[in-house]
Amino acid sequence: MRWLPAFSSDWLLRPSQGLIYDRQLVVLSLSLMAIGLVMVSSASIAEGIAVGDDAFYFVKRHGIFLLICLFLSALLLQVPMARWQRFNIAFLILALVLLVLVLVIGREVNGSQRWLALGLFNVQPAEIAKLALFTFLAGYLVRKQNEVRQQWIGFLKPLVVMGLMSSLLLMQPDLGSVVVLFVTTLGMLFIAGARMAQFISLLTLGVGLVVGLIVAAPYRMKRVTSFLNPWEDPFGSGYQLTQSLMAFGRGGWFGEGLGNSIQKLEYLPEAHTDFVFAILGEELGFTGVMLVLLLQAWLAFKALHIGHKVLLGGRQYEGYLAMGIGIWFSFQTVVNVGAASGLLPTKGLTLPLVSYGGSSLMVMSAAVAVMVRIDFEWRRDNIQARHREAT
Repeated sequence: MRWLPAFSSDWLLRPSQGLIYDRQLVVLSLSLMAIGLVMVSSASIAEGIAVGDDAFYFVKRHGIFLLICLFLSALLLQVPMARWQRFNIAFLILALVLLVLVLVIGREVNGSQRWLALGLFNVQPAEIAKLALFTFLAGYLVRKQNEVRQQWIGFLKPLVVMGLMSSLLLMQPDLGSVVVLFVTTLGMLFIAGARMAQFISLLTLGVGLVVGLIVAAPYRMKRVTSFLNPWEDPFGSGYQLTQSLMAFGRGGWFGEGLGNSIQKLEYLPEAHTDFVFAILGEELGFTGVMLVLLLQAWLAFKALHIGHKVLLGGRQYEGYLAMGIGIWFSFQTVVNVGAASGLLPTKGLTLPLVSYGGSSLMVMSAAVAVMVRIDFEWRRDNIQARHREAT
């Protein structure tokens, strides 16, 4: 990297030293939000006219969501991690109550009952449930670390909680969120030192259950078969994926130019939500795709790096939680990108901090704020420790 100016090289490649917060983590998150705002603005024009007779209908809502996210993040930055650890069980119970409520009084959209109507916007409890489970699991791994490592019962207890939450999610139905919970839980248990035999058993059981759920539901089976060969029924079950693939094909290396997508003109359903990555590929090409993937990978790496750093420093709760957030972000990115590019079946998961969706944006912004707070507390205490040693 000698071709980079000294300042740029230091800023890009070295952790933020001498500061009380990680500036790279903040700038990464804001950059993804800015890209998301631009792409939602472009991808939602036709849908906005169709829904609200306003080309900027979804852009305005997305902008309001981003302002709420920034305000919420500023509040959460003031919450000590000790308080997260103290109230993690209460947070979990709240998430479970919301998951029950959405089944009773939730709003149904496209055959799924996933949203609670709260006046101006809808809340998706599944997004809150993800963060709630991971905060609970981090606390459990601190309290029961030896039991998790040495006994089956310690390994199975958090899986019971995850199973209860997954059952409520499947009633909506929302298999994509269940898979995210399963993979992230598995990763956090692995980091905590659970035995390999436990992982092999759980992985086998999990794969078997997912296959069973797919076979049992005709619409899920249709998604899998259309994913394997979308061109067999390009105007039926394979329509969404074929339109997405055409968007990537039109993009080429440098894209058709911002705003010049054809697929967003009511050809590709959910162009501003689940398939915003396909529109990005069409308008900005391979270079735009790689830029967003690098930013997402860098964000996940920062989370894992912070988790590793604080774990070595003896902060187990913060370390496990940061690791869980890193696994969550990276896996959800892989699933979203894989679905848009035809590498994985469609799962209805958003691209972190980029896709349209108030609940997803707010919860993931909250998760980023938690990571910044974890890093802030570690830096603050280490600066104080070095100061005491110097004096």
